[in-house]
Amino acid sequence: MGQLEALLLLRADPDKSWDVAQLARRLYVNETEAAAIFAHLVEQGFVVAAAGSTRYDPENLQNRVIDQLAEAYARQLIPITNLIHAKPRGIRAFADAFKIKRDK
Repeated sequence: MGQLEALLLLRADPDKSWDVAQLARRLYVNETEAAAIFAHLVEQGFVVAAAGSTRYDPENLQNRVIDQLAEAYARQLIPITNLIHAKPRGIRAFADAFKIKRDK
């Protein structure tokens, strides 16, 4: 859930840069977890990191999918939240639904 919340948070203001401490406070997680969230989002290409901060990358073509996800999340908050907080198999199925295969 933390990665989705972080991604939607960064997407809401793509011009704003976030550091680990800010993200940790906003998501109510510790800085170690926030750093791991940032690292994963950077690795996947959703956000860009520079000079100790991270920001959403609206120019990344795969982020068009995130725009659609944000719309669905806004319309279906409770069902999506229930799915996210379901047993681990439910979480994995939800995460797998949003995997984007990169062309090599």
